[in-house]
Amino acid sequence: MISNHIIQNCIDEIRTISKAELTVTDAFGNTIARTEDAGDTEKPVLLEFMNSPAAFQELKGRLLFKINEDDQLSFILIVDAGDDAFLIGKMTVCQIQNLIIAYRDRIDKNSFYQNLILDNLLLVDIYNRAQKLHIEAVMPRIVYVIEVLPDKIHNAHELIKELMSSQNDHVTSVDETHIIVIKALTDNETPEDIDNMAKMFVDMTGSELMINARVSYGTVVNEIKGISKSYKEAIMALDVGKIFYAGKKIIAYSALGIGRLIYQLPVNLCHMFLKEVLGDVRLDDIDDEILTTVDKFFENSLNVSETSRQLYIHRNTLVYRIEKLQKATGLDVRIFDDALTLKIATMVDNYIRFTENQ
Repeated sequence: MISNHIIQNCIDEIRTISKAELTVTDAFGNTIARTEDAGDTEKPVLLEFMNSPAAFQELKGRLLFKINEDDQLSFILIVDAGDDAFLIGKMTVCQIQNLIIAYRDRIDKNSFYQNLILDNLLLVDIYNRAQKLHIEAVMPRIVYVIEVLPDKIHNAHELIKELMSSQNDHVTSVDETHIIVIKALTDNETPEDIDNMAKMFVDMTGSELMINARVSYGTVVNEIKGISKSYKEAIMALDVGKIFYAGKKIIAYSALGIGRLIYQLPVNLCHMFLKEVLGDVRLDDIDDEILTTVDKFFENSLNVSETSRQLYIHRNTLVYRIEKLQKATGLDVRIFDDALTLKIATMVDNYIRFTENQ
């Protein structure tokens, strides 16, 4: 149902143009909107009009009009008598009916997209409802998920809606922390353009609302039925990013790498892997300084000189730390296979911690 606030704005604008005084009641005769100097109409008069078959009627110096939605009485418009009162009344009825249709279409579209991304629609229903709602079925699209705090989601939702200019774009949400953007793409948009859109979401929510948002996105789909797939990819990217790439604010599903594989492993299998690789050694028991050194060593592609330079330590100090780690785990990270094994073990350990916290 269209809100009373929207109806009030509508009749206020019409009064500004026409100088006519207007009142709108609901189907029970209760006033929901009125202009400043509108006269009163007794409820029995309204009830008499409601029960009559007439679409409009003049009663006690006022013109009354019925406003229907799907052949059901929704509102009554009352226009104080004056020059062109009938014409003003008909125009106002038309305007409110158009607002009802527009508002209903928006609600229907939102419901359609929400059910689509949650896989609540049969394939045949997807295309039938898309056609009825005038939504293009074949078009490249991508889904972004923007994560914010619950108390910030309303303001962030309104801001993101303002940024989406195309009528083929849609902004919705299915919980209290995630804003979902279904973005229509043109044929000439590049992966860089897609990533820049994610950066814009982060920058705008940060600068306009002081929100520290995280953004993820799925892959491009060419048909409307694929929107659910892109949404699931974006949600997975958000979770995988929290586990393995906590420092990043923007995560693309296509850039998850080995983290996506580990995320889909059973936890008991992860425990078995750590047991086989590290034995009784726990990564928690290893000195944080050594783990930080190894992370930087991995970042620099196992380059000893560059790692020691960035850590402001002597090369021999770096080698000493690496050898100390080797004694604890049996893995020499200067050897590629051992470095890869330890890197995966670290990611698996992070994944286990995440699942336990969840």
